[in-house]
Amino acid sequence: MNATVCAIMAKQPHVGRTKTRLSPPLSPRQAAALYEALLCDVIALVDSQAGIDLAVAISPPSSQPFFRQITPSDAYLLPVEGSDIGECLCQVFSHLPEMGWQKVLALNADGPTLPPAYLQQAVDLLDESDIVLGPALDGGYYLVGMRRPHVGIFQGIAWSTAQVLTQTLERAAVLGLYVGMTPEWYDVDTAADLLRLQVDLNSLPLDRLVHTRRFFAGSGKMDF
Repeated sequence: MNATVCAIMAKQPHVGRTKTRLSPPLSPRQAAALYEALLCDVIALVDSQAGIDLAVAISPPSSQPFFRQITPSDAYLLPVEGSDIGECLCQVFSHLPEMGWQKVLALNADGPTLPPAYLQQAVDLLDESDIVLGPALDGGYYLVGMRRPHVGIFQGIAWSTAQVLTQTLERAAVLGLYVGMTPEWYDVDTAADLLRLQVDLNSLPLDRLVHTRRFFAGSGKMDF
């Protein structure tokens, strides 16, 4: 066991319910397939980081057989459920420290182009910060990290809005918590994000995002 664990916040993909903002330009089936590819590449990203253990917070809890098929055998699967992502994050940051990890990161499942250095920076920032946040371009955050379970920062947040990061910072200030920040990055939610993803694929090494590359190769040319 390493001192640090990174939990990917993941849902089992379902056609018609997964990545609906990508339909169009993708069909519902393509959107679900793309999400699975992105998820697999995020798993590979975290699994490749020295000194960071891999966990996957899975939803719904009944999806464990699916996730066991797509994760390394030594990945820790943590079933979570709740009315919103905040409740699921509370379970992650309450449970994983009890398992012995000293630093806990939670990462989104749909941003596999994230530079690996940002993960390492988050780990380092936890030496001097109560909380680390990775701001997302849409007003949320792609990463949150803690050494102790300050789960109060997940309360009173308007999840899935552009106010998530601002409200989280306000909660941290009320609780007297020092926040460290990694650089801004994006996840893949819209057609514009999809275009950026395709551009980034051209500049990344071929051994990165292999599942996402396979998705685009199999989907043929798409108009955006």
